[in-house]
Amino acid sequence: MYILDASAKEPLHIQLYKALKEDIISNYSVEEKIPSIRKTASLYNLSKTTVESAYTQLHAEGFLESFPKSAYRVSEMYQKEILSSKILKENYVEKVEKKEIFKYDFFPAQLTNDSFPLKLFKRLFNRAVGESLDFGSYHNGAGEIELCQEIEKYLATSRGVSCSAEQIIVCSGFSDSMALLARLVKEKYTHFGMEHPGYHVARRVFEEYGYKIENIKVSHNGISLSSLQNANTKLIYTTPSHHYPTGVTTPVAKRQKILEYIHKIDGLIIEDDYDSELSYKNRPIPAMQGLDEHDRVVYMGTFAKSLSPALRVSYMVLPYHLLRNYKESYDAHFPRVSLPIQKTLALFLKEGHYERHVRKIRTLNRKKHNLMRELLKKNIGKSMDIVAQGGGLAILIHPKVAFDFEILKEEAKKKKIKLYFAKERSGGDFEALRMGFGGFSLEELPSAIDAFSLIWKKAVL
Repeated sequence: MYILDASAKEPLHIQLYKALKEDIISNYSVEEKIPSIRKTASLYNLSKTTVESAYTQLHAEGFLESFPKSAYRVSEMYQKEILSSKILKENYVEKVEKKEIFKYDFFPAQLTNDSFPLKLFKRLFNRAVGESLDFGSYHNGAGEIELCQEIEKYLATSRGVSCSAEQIIVCSGFSDSMALLARLVKEKYTHFGMEHPGYHVARRVFEEYGYKIENIKVSHNGISLSSLQNANTKLIYTTPSHHYPTGVTTPVAKRQKILEYIHKIDGLIIEDDYDSELSYKNRPIPAMQGLDEHDRVVYMGTFAKSLSPALRVSYMVLPYHLLRNYKESYDAHFPRVSLPIQKTLALFLKEGHYERHVRKIRTLNRKKHNLMRELLKKNIGKSMDIVAQGGGLAILIHPKVAFDFEILKEEAKKKKIKLYFAKERSGGDFEALRMGFGGFSLEELPSAIDAFSLIWKKAVL
């Protein structure tokens, strides 16, 4: 599709000539037909004379050949230029799209493909996409009311979140939620305080919006209150139910102290309820948002770990004072997630399928979690400590003997094993291997841990 501007000083036939010439060199093969004069004139709403002028010029320069009762074809004269362009393009595509294939990938936030209830979701999708669905208009920018109401009910019963459906904004994944929030609070806050180590995506989003990042230490029971009080920020991001990446939990008493301090300084807390559905040992502590009496918490949630990261559905609960800002913003005009997905997900929650699915996923991943833990203890238990377990989709381990991480990385590369290191993503001094189990079946885990154990032992000094 060419960009042609009738109001520009340059005549339309010259604009078309230049666009066609670039297209021929970049995308066409020798002797390949180009669209007919009539088709091009119709497509771009041009006169036949304008198109003929452009084609005649290209023919005169040797780019095109014309034969009686036949369409214009690309001339052999420019075969060298065309081939050079195609080689460059192929090399670029190869470099960009070439993806290394691993025998074992311990990605710490992955589910197996068969864990998604595809047949049920397709059936609900077909019900949701009926004749009554209006595909001819823009819908509620905050999200479909049915979905927001179901999320409200779920959060109230499972996480102790106190909100109305009106406060819920449906977004396209965690990073989209954070970007929207970064825009909403930009006028009031310039500094962004986050746990250190902490979730790299949160840091990157707020960095991109020009915030100055303040690192706040994490202790054995979550974000450090003293470090927070010494920081030059009123806006903080925290993962209190399952800290990323150490896995520690912030107790209720400490949460209340943090809430009191934030209220005192007229601040705001961003609560990322990370992995709250996937707890395998203890019942998760209710969210900070439910303890908040002063409208100081933005609650963040997502369906990525419990249902599917591919759906790209997240949500946030805005305090009422931010809800007013949102409704006055440009972001409020357009939905961030497609209408069919929202309608289907609303049915999925309303009919109880989501809660049943979460129980199933929690049970399955508890088995994987326990199996991986026992296999690690059996194979390399004398040389490693488990520093975080009991929730989410990964177990964190750290060597307790002299160890060379560079050797481990080299051996992993040789054996096509993909590993993930906490320090690379989270910053700080905390280093651990994030051993994801969610992407493996129970049957695959023993061979995966056996292969990993062999390269781990080579890195022990």
